[in-house]
Amino acid sequence: MTGPSSNPRGEHTSAPGGTWEAELVDQPERVIDDNAPDPKANRATRRAWARSSRRRKP
Repeated sequence: MTGPSSNPRGEHTSAPGGTWEAELVDQPERVIDDNAPDPKANRATRRAWARSSRRRKP
């Protein structure tokens, strides 16, 4: 080990062409029908619900 982890690292130049050129794209507005079914919850949400229901049981 050459120094503490709080020791700042020196700067280095990036590789040629390695920079990001961001282009902002206008997203069209999405219209959802009132009669459309609600979207299903993702896996993380379903797992959180299951975890909270297990903890609530006495």
